[in-house]
Amino acid sequence: MNSFFANLGERIRREKIISRIAEKQFHGDVYLVGGAIREIALGGSPKDYDFVINNEKDLRIFEAAFSASSFILGKKPIQTHRIVARDTSLDISFHLGLIEIDLSRRDFTVNAMAYDVKNGTIIDPLGGLADIERKIIRHTGEQVIGDDPLRMLKAVRHLATLNGFSLDANLEEAIRNSKELIHQSAPERIKYELDQIITSYKAFEGMKVMERTGLLFDLFPGLQRLRELDEEKGFVLTTYGHTIDGFKYLRKYGDTYDLNEKALRNVGYALLFHDLGKARTFSYDKDKMAVHFFYHERHSREIATSIMETLRFSSSEIKNVVALIESHMRIFLISGPEATERAVRRLVYKMEDLTPMLIVHSMCDMFGSSGGSENESTRQVEIKCGAILKMYYDWKKQPLPRLVSGDDLLSVGFRSGPYVGMVLADIREKQISGEIREKSEALQYALTFLRSPS
Repeated sequence: MNSFFANLGERIRREKIISRIAEKQFHGDVYLVGGAIREIALGGSPKDYDFVINNEKDLRIFEAAFSASSFILGKKPIQTHRIVARDTSLDISFHLGLIEIDLSRRDFTVNAMAYDVKNGTIIDPLGGLADIERKIIRHTGEQVIGDDPLRMLKAVRHLATLNGFSLDANLEEAIRNSKELIHQSAPERIKYELDQIITSYKAFEGMKVMERTGLLFDLFPGLQRLRELDEEKGFVLTTYGHTIDGFKYLRKYGDTYDLNEKALRNVGYALLFHDLGKARTFSYDKDKMAVHFFYHERHSREIATSIMETLRFSSSEIKNVVALIESHMRIFLISGPEATERAVRRLVYKMEDLTPMLIVHSMCDMFGSSGGSENESTRQVEIKCGAILKMYYDWKKQPLPRLVSGDDLLSVGFRSGPYVGMVLADIREKQISGEIREKSEALQYALTFLRSPS
C-alpha cells in the first residue's frame, strides 16, 4: 500500500470536526464512515461527515459538541439525524450490529471504510484504500444497485468528479444490466446527480459512460432517437454525436467566459437538449441535396420542457434553459461578414444576462461539430463572440430600460391577462430594434392594439 496512507488515521484525527469530538466521553461506539475518509485520503478536507453510532444517548453528545440540534432525514426504519454547524453538515445514523456489516451495505468500496473515533483505527474490510490507490470505483456487491438504483448515477458522478478514477468493469456491467431501474429513483435525486456530472471537469467522460451502459438513453430517450437518426442517414456532422462531444468543451469555455456553477449548469442542460427536436423535423431537399431541420429548436424546447418538469427543475432553470435552446442558432446566424452591429445589439438586448451562457453554448456546439478543429468558420464565430461579449459589458453598464409596465397598459384601458404580456413583448422587440425609443411612443403603439378589432 502506498505510504501516502500510512498516516491516514492521524490526518483524520487532526480534522477539526474529529478533534472536537475525539475527547468526548461517548456511551457507545462512534465511527466516521463514507466519503469523508475517501476525501481525506485523497488530500482533501470534507464539508460533509457521516457517523455511525450504536447508543442513542451519544446523539445528545454530538449536539452539545456543536451547539446545534439535530433534525431527522428519511422515514423509518432508515433515518438519519443531521446537524448543521456553520458550513459543515454531520449525518448521524444508528447501527446496532458489527460496523463491518454496515460497511458491506454501502455503495462503493471507496466509501465503505470506517474510522473508529474512540480508538483511532481504520476499518477497511472491502479494500477501499487499495481501490483509492488504484483509482478504481468498485461496488461492494451485486445487490447495491437493486437496493438503490440511484447508485448508477452516483457511480458516474464519482467518475466525473474524482480526478483520474475509472469504473470497475463489473460495476459498469451492472449498470448496463440494471439501467431501466433508474426510473425508481426520485426525480430530484436524479437531477442532483446530473447537476454534479454536467458541471464537472470530466463531464464528457461521464456522458460516455452513460452512453456505453445505455443509462443515458433510459434517462433521455430522445437522445437515442437522435443516435438512430445519425446511423440511419449516415450523417457526417452527427446530431447526437456533436451534442455529446460538445461536453468536451463545456468546462473549458465556462471558465474562459467566467460562468458560475449555476450558469454552467444551465448551459450544460441546454447543450444536452438543444437538438432533440431534429428527430421530428428531418427533411431532405433532393433538388439541392440538402438536409434541413426547420424549426427544430421549437420542438427541442417542447421536449426539454417536459423533461425538466419531470425532473423537478425550478421555474427559473426551465426559463433559462429554454431561452438558450430557442436562441442556440442566433450567434451562428450573425457571424458572417455581412452581420451588423445592430444585429449584435439586438442579440444582447434579447438575451441580457444569458448572453455569456449563449456564447459558451455556441462554442461547445461549434467545436463539438468540428471535432475540436479550427477553421475559417470557427474563427469568424469566435471573433463575433468577442464583439457580443463587449456589447454585453456595455449593456451591463447601461441596461436598456423598460419603457412601459403592465400597470401602464392597464391604466390606458387594457384588461389584465396574457394579452398584456404579449403586447409588452412586442413593444420590447420594437424598442430593441430602435423603432420605439420613448415611453410616449410605446403607449401610443400599445393603443393601436386596443383600437384594432379583436
